[in-house]
Amino acid sequence: MLNVEFSDRLNAFGEEVFAQLNDKLLDLQAQGRSIYNLSIGTPDFVPPEHIKAALAEAAADPLSWKYSLRDLPELKQAVCDYYADRFGIDGITPDMVASCAGTQEGMGHFGLTLCNPGDVVLLPDPCYPVFKAAAVMAGAEPYYYKLCAEHDFLPYVAEIPADVADAAKYMVVSLPANPVGSVGTPEVYEEIIRFAQEHNILIVHDNAYSDIVYDGPAGGSFLKYPGALEQGVEFFSLSKSFNVTGARMGFLVGRPDVVGAFAKLRSQIDFGMFYPVQRAAIAALTGPREQVEEQRMQYQARRDALCDGLEAIGWERPNAHGTMFVWARIPGGRTDSMAFCQELMEEAGVVVTPGASFGPSGEGYVRIALVLPPDKIREAVAAIEAAGIR
Repeated sequence: MLNVEFSDRLNAFGEEVFAQLNDKLLDLQAQGRSIYNLSIGTPDFVPPEHIKAALAEAAADPLSWKYSLRDLPELKQAVCDYYADRFGIDGITPDMVASCAGTQEGMGHFGLTLCNPGDVVLLPDPCYPVFKAAAVMAGAEPYYYKLCAEHDFLPYVAEIPADVADAAKYMVVSLPANPVGSVGTPEVYEEIIRFAQEHNILIVHDNAYSDIVYDGPAGGSFLKYPGALEQGVEFFSLSKSFNVTGARMGFLVGRPDVVGAFAKLRSQIDFGMFYPVQRAAIAALTGPREQVEEQRMQYQARRDALCDGLEAIGWERPNAHGTMFVWARIPGGRTDSMAFCQELMEEAGVVVTPGASFGPSGEGYVRIALVLPPDKIREAVAAIEAAGIR
């Protein structure tokens, strides 16, 4: 029998936590249990009609089904115009824009654009797992800077050793932050840019949740701050703002040399974004945005229902200033997040994601996705209270 040996790099990736949780969820559903699935961040809202119409119209054209091989000029210009109108940034030009199949794919390949084996990459901890995957696949060495309650779950670059910073090739910053729910401030961005300038580091900013920010000014873009266009790039996604997660509409925006290198790499592994998806992206970027604001307020109502409810039953009030996620400390002095998720699912029928799956500093926390309406979220909290989990 053939003995297949797989690459050593696969050993760096743990077992997929969502698969483990889903197996248990299916068992409970088979028993007829009521389940409140707040684990995976897939929006339950629908895409705007004008985006669906643009995709359908383009799909009806037989020419749309050929290899695209490039981004349509109209698409690149739409991104430039969106950055000017939505974020107030006038300096974005088409050579500073490249599409990708969503931020997950784009970030996943980004390390291959910049890193050689042994290079150092600065990553937030906790962080979205693909940040680490990108470094590992490129043979780079991750160095984690902690996002902790003492610093409002925001990057605190003063704790990064100077020798590590000097060796770093790039630094991932993700604000609003999945999973911890923190939102960047001008002071934080300005400090990060100064730090990157001092240590010759490229900043790679993940801006997937710019339209889901609570209790204050609207979310923005890292590229708006002085020095950012020289010091970094930004992954920008339409997925959560317009509920088009499956269509994979993402872009890398920023320094032309970095964007060009990224596009060159992607040309070796992909034949471009499907033309109907490009047309749908143009419709999203150039169309009305009232639904985006309405949706933000609905997410905020869900956030309030969850955080108010958990606090009322004795949990510490979670961190939740942006994104479609809430970052909650496990109650009762428990420390094993995976064991707690199993307990929560079995006793209350509530499915959340263990914090440890987002990095070492995530232990002791869980991530809760705001993917149910407020009344259902209140039911979930009631189930937690009834189970005595506090």
